[in-house]
Amino acid sequence: MTRHIADIRRDYEGGRLDEAQVGQGPFVLFDEWFSLAIEKEDKDANAMTLSTVDSQGRPHARVVLLKGFDERGMVFFTNYHSHKGSELNNVPFAAMTFWWPSLARQVRIEGPVEQVAPDESDEYFASRPRGSQLGAWIATQSVVIPDRNWIEERQKRFEQAYEGQDIPRPIHWGGYRLNPEMIEFWQGQPSRLHDRIRFERRDGGEWSQFRLAP
Repeated sequence: MTRHIADIRRDYEGGRLDEAQVGQGPFVLFDEWFSLAIEKEDKDANAMTLSTVDSQGRPHARVVLLKGFDERGMVFFTNYHSHKGSELNNVPFAAMTFWWPSLARQVRIEGPVEQVAPDESDEYFASRPRGSQLGAWIATQSVVIPDRNWIEERQKRFEQAYEGQDIPRPIHWGGYRLNPEMIEFWQGQPSRLHDRIRFERRDGGEWSQFRLAP
């Protein structure tokens, strides 16, 4: 290695995050932060780390894309038979982490997860590019495969099967919604003296708000 990993660091610079900015609640603040992230991070603004646990309590994490949010929660789509789908079936709770480096901002979200209604999955699936629709049929996500040719052969078969036709949503593919019970906003500051404001609630009740030490 030409550079010692311990020497890699940056001093964060960001606007202050104070209680006066969050008076309308976490969803309003998330919308404001997300809108600015779209301007600064462009097509990576909706990338997030989704963390789940399996039936043995072992954590697993991967990057997925946020595809919608409102006061009901945060929505993403995937293969229900994937590893994360199996984990969410056994332990229906998850954590999401957004990191926007150009803004020195992080948002952590935790809560229970459930599948969205089939018509909501249908609507989103219909909006996807045709190649992505085919991909939902081609990729048996997380299954061990022999080589790349296996995928390419399946791609040819499904392209032929649906040539000139609309592609239906596979029953094993659809959306999940995480209903937030915790949302924490982190704004990087110089000398590691960061701003952290956390919101918590239970059973859809009122939000409690806290400032946390860096």
